[in-house]
Amino acid sequence: MSNKKKERKRIEEKILIYLKSKPKAIVNYKQIASALEINDTKGRNTIIKTLAILSKKNKIGEQKKGQYHYIQNLTKTFETTLSILPTGKGKVNLESYDEEIIIPKKNLNKALHGDLVEVSVHHEKNNFVGIIESIVERSTKEYVGILEKQKDFAFVVCKGSNVYTDFFVDKQYLEQYKNGDKVVVIFNGWKPFNDCPDGKIIKSLGVPGTSETEIHAILHEYGLPYTFPDEVEKEAVLLPAKIDENEIKRRKDCRQKLTFTIDPINAKDFDDALSFEKLNDVLFEVGIHIADVSHYVTPNSILDQEAYNRATSVYLVDRVVPMLPEILSNTLCSLRPNEDKLTFSAIFLLDDKGEIKNEWFGRTVIHSDYRFSYEEVQYVIDKNINEVDASVSLTSKSYILPQEVKISIDTLNAIAKRLRNKRMINGAISFDRQEVAFQLNQEQKPESVFFKSAKDSNKLIEEFMLLANKRVATLFKENKIPFVYRVHDEPDPQKLFNLKKLVSGFGYRFNPKGKNVHKEINTLLKQSQGKREQNLIDTLALRSMSKAEYSTNNIGHYGLSFDFYTHFTSPIRRYPDILVHRALEKFLNNKAGQSESYLNEACIHSSQREQLATKAERDSIKFMQMVFMQDKIGQVFEGIISGVTDRGLYVEITENKCEGMIRTVDLLDDYYIYDIDHHAYIGKKTQKVYQLGDPIKIKVKKVSVAKRFLDFIPLD
Repeated sequence: MSNKKKERKRIEEKILIYLKSKPKAIVNYKQIASALEINDTKGRNTIIKTLAILSKKNKIGEQKKGQYHYIQNLTKTFETTLSILPTGKGKVNLESYDEEIIIPKKNLNKALHGDLVEVSVHHEKNNFVGIIESIVERSTKEYVGILEKQKDFAFVVCKGSNVYTDFFVDKQYLEQYKNGDKVVVIFNGWKPFNDCPDGKIIKSLGVPGTSETEIHAILHEYGLPYTFPDEVEKEAVLLPAKIDENEIKRRKDCRQKLTFTIDPINAKDFDDALSFEKLNDVLFEVGIHIADVSHYVTPNSILDQEAYNRATSVYLVDRVVPMLPEILSNTLCSLRPNEDKLTFSAIFLLDDKGEIKNEWFGRTVIHSDYRFSYEEVQYVIDKNINEVDASVSLTSKSYILPQEVKISIDTLNAIAKRLRNKRMINGAISFDRQEVAFQLNQEQKPESVFFKSAKDSNKLIEEFMLLANKRVATLFKENKIPFVYRVHDEPDPQKLFNLKKLVSGFGYRFNPKGKNVHKEINTLLKQSQGKREQNLIDTLALRSMSKAEYSTNNIGHYGLSFDFYTHFTSPIRRYPDILVHRALEKFLNNKAGQSESYLNEACIHSSQREQLATKAERDSIKFMQMVFMQDKIGQVFEGIISGVTDRGLYVEITENKCEGMIRTVDLLDDYYIYDIDHHAYIGKKTQKVYQLGDPIKIKVKKVSVAKRFLDFIPLD
């Protein structure tokens, strides 16, 4: 496009923006020229010509000669929330359309991520595209970027995962902030003819690249608060530390039963405990005791409002951002050993096959006898002995377990395996993924990367938590009471078909049709276990699944193969569990619970907050991977191609699972064509192929901790 045409196009856009901002006004070219601050004859002539073109195209109306007005758009619009993609395009989800509607950048009309907008949908080139017609309400989102100061103004450069523009900052807001700092900026208006919005800096996070700065930046990017307001802390401190004797009398007293917790080594909040009693050779009483947070966090209190707003704890690599103040999460509610604690319990009479003979739900008081780590219990299971070795002991000293504790662990493990096997037969999906973890030094920097996978001790706890969650949900479904379910829809057929195409390249057979899709997925996951492509296939299979969420409309849980499921077992870190406890208490006392409309609103909010927390957790892992790799520039690694995009190849290093990119400009030995259908790059001359899942040797080219990117160059 010539410079002349570009200028006319720019004037055209400005005229439309001006007229749209005054939908009822009738104006002439002089008024428009004045508004656009165009005073020269050439510029005015351009406006006259442009107005004539726009009128001829029916983009504006001409009331009478030389008098123009904006033509109101009569196209049907939808009110929805806008999301911005990493490409800078927008997307919206509308009930009237099966697929998300993409909004090209030129159609965003200055809308930003999280804004409530009016969008119209149009059919172009066999696709639906959206146009933002108006902004109903601006988001209060905080944006994070690098401050670039000039003499009388500054820009906050914050183009990222959901930002397509920088922010202009006036001199009056700059005095206390340093050039080059990472800062938090909020939207402060967008003048009609400016290319970027005005911003107001509300906080400096410090020097880019440091752990404290970058972790706080991640939390701000997702709107996750990391400090509690003073009034919340004050209310928490005023809670009674001692349990009232009258409260104990109102509860089932389980303090004499053998009880213990099993948690990660570094856990501070203990949500759940198990009690065990052997009644005879084939009959056992198993209690699943959950911290009674609802006793302390009462409806509509300041604590409750803060917990609702947060909805979940956030588990970053180097810290936990809790849902509840520490005095609650780590002290009052935490089921610490050798302390009386208030709990909400599901107590089952089970036979040795895991069949339920009787069940009881209600408020209890317990006294945990032992605090075990997963490693300690796993050692007892693996070695089949009573002694816990110093190498795995929480105290770093070996000790002997009483025989009754050893029997309880063995019996619970055997029952858990039967419960798990039953779930697998019924169609549950077995995602035993390896999780990336870091060994951090005293400065909270990663010294090494290791992988966590679920063992029998983890699965023991998991199965009994699943059992309690399922039975509580079943109780409410059978009684047809409004309730908070944890639901998981069936996989999307198109995503399953895409999975088939991808894994066939590795030589796997996968049939996404029919009633046994769950068996096909499990077979695929099992066959790839231990192979270099396992992590990639696990990830691809997981992406084909629907997202689990909270809902008052029960559709079952596909991944677990449960008809009814909820979250009852982690109220210290999940707000829906508190709602479930309250609902159960009301039901057991024959009282009406919360309305379905309130619960539905809480489900939507909690699901959204959970998704934000998950993204923040992933970003914190990505950040730590960059820190780990920053001193490895020039080193060579084996990897696997984990993604193929129009910008280049994503490669995951095999030994540490750090992912970086080979950019197209670094594919120097040929001109490569991007084949979107086959997830590949193909050399035009050599026909050399880089395809998703291929092994590849790379050299580390560049690492940016602040921008969280890792660049490779290929050595193959």
